[in-house]
Amino acid sequence: MSVLIGIDLGTTNSCVSFMENGRAVIVPNAEGGRTTPSVVAFSRNGERLVGMPAKRQAVTNASRTFSSVKREMGSDRRYNVDGKPYAPQEISAMILRKLKSDAEAYIGEPVSDAVITVPAYFSDAQRQATRDAGVIAGLNVRRIINEPTSAALAYGFDKGQPCKIMVFDLGGGTFDVSILDINRDTIEVLATAGNNHLGGDDFDQCLVGYLLDLFRREHNIDLSKDVMAMQRLTEAAEKAKIDLSAAQEAVISLPFLAQGSSGPLHLETTVTRSRFNELTSHLVSAVKGPVLQALDDAGLKASDLSRVLLVGGSTRIPAVQDAVRSLTGKEPSRDINPDECVAMGACLQGGVLTGTINSIVLIDVTPLSLGIETLGDVFAKIIDRNTPLPCQHSQVFTTAANFQTSVEINVLQGEREMASGNKSLGHFRLEGIRRALRGIPQIEVTFSIDTNGIVHVSARDLSTGSSQNITISGSGNMSREEIDRAIRDADRYAEEDRQRREARQSESRSPKSTGSSGAGDDGAYDV
Repeated sequence: MSVLIGIDLGTTNSCVSFMENGRAVIVPNAEGGRTTPSVVAFSRNGERLVGMPAKRQAVTNASRTFSSVKREMGSDRRYNVDGKPYAPQEISAMILRKLKSDAEAYIGEPVSDAVITVPAYFSDAQRQATRDAGVIAGLNVRRIINEPTSAALAYGFDKGQPCKIMVFDLGGGTFDVSILDINRDTIEVLATAGNNHLGGDDFDQCLVGYLLDLFRREHNIDLSKDVMAMQRLTEAAEKAKIDLSAAQEAVISLPFLAQGSSGPLHLETTVTRSRFNELTSHLVSAVKGPVLQALDDAGLKASDLSRVLLVGGSTRIPAVQDAVRSLTGKEPSRDINPDECVAMGACLQGGVLTGTINSIVLIDVTPLSLGIETLGDVFAKIIDRNTPLPCQHSQVFTTAANFQTSVEINVLQGEREMASGNKSLGHFRLEGIRRALRGIPQIEVTFSIDTNGIVHVSARDLSTGSSQNITISGSGNMSREEIDRAIRDADRYAEEDRQRREARQSESRSPKSTGSSGAGDDGAYDV
């Protein structure tokens, strides 16, 4: 029987877990790490690199190395390599395929099923894109689960003590805060809020901007268009951010960063924690709104919370921890690993699905309201945010003009009163409406959201009783044909990678195999 794995597909790092003897176990990757950098690269000899091998060669191959792709899920962004465009789902699928391969090598059994986590504030298009990435990677995605909920599941499993907790999840690219009610056998999400464009990457970029300005003032040279220099600055900023979580100062030393009229130019500076806090104060302040919104939506005060759990690597930033203390009046709990607990919770949810764990009921919510655009750019809500999942709601609409035989409906997700201020998920077209004066036809539109948080839509003409099929087509997502093509490409490249790896292993056993692998490999390691 195939093993089910839980995957935290992160912006900066990803993690995979499986159930062993009734507990969630983190799977180490082929390089020995417990998390895998969410980085994909294409070497100049055509090899695909994923994880740490891709990250190691990022400086020398910056234009062909891609990271933080999670932020682009569900969008129409394309990554071009050698004239071929790759959708974010395809790049993410390469990461998922490596996680799957590492899990199979570690467990010693085939892996086909997975539970994959997403930020609680991911839209329907982003959730669909994540599911598509799993399909392309050869996985049967049994469930899409919200990251804060997954972390709470890892925390609440076998605790047996009723409490209300806040999960404060600040990762590499996204921020979520969820309020949960944990009982002996039930974990219920009361409310969730967040920001899909707030995370550790933004803290890094603040420091990168500071270093760019410092170098510009000292040498009158703008490095922002130098791809290799920007990659070095980004890596140095990330390292300094990590160092400043434990120390008051971080030294940044980047020799030969640029070439000046009199020779090579270097960057040497020391960044203090206080300066870093000044540069990123607006980012820390940005967590306040979602925290207060989640508490308000849950009908609770901070004093009602038993605990506040910190999830995501960026919660190690001292200023972030100070903000949590200030907002909640609680000392944040760090008794679960912020980098691993999301994958562990996903694995536990997989245990619930497979019957390995039968004592937990998980009730999640939809993070954003759903509705349609009506006459006058008005957003008509059909499902309100923080509605427990799964759910189904209907409303009756009518025509805006005489003798209409079809209607096109713009499906929206968001909280703005005006339709144009919300995100469009796609468009419905209902054909075959009985000809009548405006306002007479009665069209019942039904929205349902499944346990994965993915939206399904149907419509029925009440005057005739006939039903119509309505299809949502998000412009940034891949068609069925594109997904099938990507699956074929992934299988083909997996075989090529296997052959290339076997060839390298054969060469490594040969006495002629001495010296370096050559510049064409970009310092690559086998994946």
